[in-house]
Amino acid sequence: MIELFSAESGHYALALACVLALAQFVLPLWGAARARRFLLDLAPSLACAQFLALLYAFLCLIVCAIEDDFSVQNVAANSALSKPLLYKITGVWGNHEGSVLLWALILALCGGAVALLGRGLPLVLKARVLAVLGGVSTGFQLFCLLTSDPFDRVWPAPPDGQGMNPLLQDPGLAFHPPVLYTGYVGFAVPFAFAVAALIEGRVDAAWGRWVRPWAVAAWCFLTLGIAMGSWWSYYVLGWGGYWFWDPVENASLIPWLTGTALVHSAIVVEKRDALRIWTVLLAIASFSFSLSGTFLVRSGILNSVHAFANDPARGVFILALLGIVIGGSLLLFAWRAPSLSAGGMFAPLSREGGLVLNNILLCALCAVVVTGTMYPPFMQILTGRTLSVGKPFFDATTIPLALPLMIVMAVGTMLPWKRGSLSPLLHRLWLAALVAGLALLGGLMLLDGILPALCAAAALWVILASLTDLATRLGARVDRHAGWRASLIGMSRRGRHLPRAMWGSAIAHIGVGVTVLGLTGMSQARHDVVEIGIGQTLHQGNLDWSLLAVRQERGPNYKALVADLMVSRHGQVLATLHPSRRDFVSQHQVTTDVAIRTNLMRDLYAALGEAHGSGQDARYVLRLHDNPLAPWIWLGGVIMALGGGLSLSDRRHRFGAPMKRRPAPTLRGGSGS
Repeated sequence: MIELFSAESGHYALALACVLALAQFVLPLWGAARARRFLLDLAPSLACAQFLALLYAFLCLIVCAIEDDFSVQNVAANSALSKPLLYKITGVWGNHEGSVLLWALILALCGGAVALLGRGLPLVLKARVLAVLGGVSTGFQLFCLLTSDPFDRVWPAPPDGQGMNPLLQDPGLAFHPPVLYTGYVGFAVPFAFAVAALIEGRVDAAWGRWVRPWAVAAWCFLTLGIAMGSWWSYYVLGWGGYWFWDPVENASLIPWLTGTALVHSAIVVEKRDALRIWTVLLAIASFSFSLSGTFLVRSGILNSVHAFANDPARGVFILALLGIVIGGSLLLFAWRAPSLSAGGMFAPLSREGGLVLNNILLCALCAVVVTGTMYPPFMQILTGRTLSVGKPFFDATTIPLALPLMIVMAVGTMLPWKRGSLSPLLHRLWLAALVAGLALLGGLMLLDGILPALCAAAALWVILASLTDLATRLGARVDRHAGWRASLIGMSRRGRHLPRAMWGSAIAHIGVGVTVLGLTGMSQARHDVVEIGIGQTLHQGNLDWSLLAVRQERGPNYKALVADLMVSRHGQVLATLHPSRRDFVSQHQVTTDVAIRTNLMRDLYAALGEAHGSGQDARYVLRLHDNPLAPWIWLGGVIMALGGGLSLSDRRHRFGAPMKRRPAPTLRGGSGS
């Protein structure tokens, strides 16, 4: 088995995949230009073969890690004999080389999915989409082979490896990077559809329906990936926060914002055959920002606990790849976009108008985050001065845009297509508006600050408006003659016939409201950093934190100092927490293992810091938090992703749009199908 899955076998499989990706890029485009059907028919087979070759290469790297083959540089630098088996496997993508290989594998998986699931696509369009995906795959696999080969050998082989970054030795690593990368790379499919449409010179409602499921799927994975990453930093880093406006965190938020706009814009293309040019541009922008984030993480421009590498040579390669992919697609857009018609007309007060305003606000938010993220490194390059843009800037600039976005989000889905009226809308939403207004008044009295009160009211507005929309579609009213039981039966019957996409949209919007409520609750959190001895108690609000004992423990590859911390209120014990401080001897690194007790309405959060002194007189640094509604931040992210998944399960979107039969055998020229 070791010989079958050796480093050399993996390297050859990676090289084979690169050749297949290049063929997938060149041959279908040539076939479309020369009207050669047999070349077009090769595209799906090449995409599937490329995926299988990369899958084999990835399995080879996993086997090398499991077998402790320290003659492989990647394994020697990121693993060790004492490392638990789970982290030997997950550590494969916990480093630069392995993560790039995972990125390429997921990209190939997307190409294989288009090949297998896109049977209803026109032959030439499908071939061009796969060709674009093949071209991007070629670039990343060349990046692997030339600058980031995960199968490089080291001689002589060390008897033991250097071990993995202890911060990454967490079960979250098994899921967070693959899910996040699937979201990042998933936007390559809408990007490929956009480039293929520009080459063909045609964007229509059928194109919008073909693009929308891929955009929704990528958005769902990216939403889950961001939520998991936020939770991971919350309970692993021990800082007590969920989002630090870290540049690499922002690099995932930026394509999420444009991807959200893309999903909404694709709806308009599908339903009303409008916003064609904008949708194509958003598809290009979403994947371009995903690639840009990859460049920033791996070039050394951004310093972050999340950054993988600090290698200018790698950064130059990715920068060249960015120039080709992003620059080429934008040049193609500038050339072909004027030939695309604007599509259907609509009044400003309509569902289309609401979605346009929604997208404007999302893009404005994206511009703010891009500016705040890129301003410090650019100023350092230009002036040599080190600047920091943090939470105060982002709070002051994003919240004024997020509040109107939530107001529009709640109203837009209730407006009719093409032309709407205010009076029916006000009649349906008066109760939601009343409750949100009362919540605002209560928030002004109970919460610390005006912005938290506004955010809480806006979140309730979104949730209640979404529920009102569902209730209206279900006909939620009691018929005086039929009675409440017959009314419920009627609602149930209408609910079964209501499209899943409508349920999904409402649930996703509710998830946004739940997340904002969680963020608002966290803004009211109580936290203290104290130094106390064993037997002492800290009073925090109506909570008492008592340090009962501190003891030594030994893990599989670390030594730990564990505290026993009792939390009580008015003499009643609420929880006993066990935060610890782990010393990884082989890596000469100390990490914090946070203790969290939650009841879904609040988190009791404790982190153990350094010890001063020894014996019974020792004093220990503790970070103590009482975080109201903290779990709602991640619960809302899960609800959003579930809403997107439910929309994706709608049969109409899963199998694509019904299309007219085209005279396929003629295959005229290079600009039509």
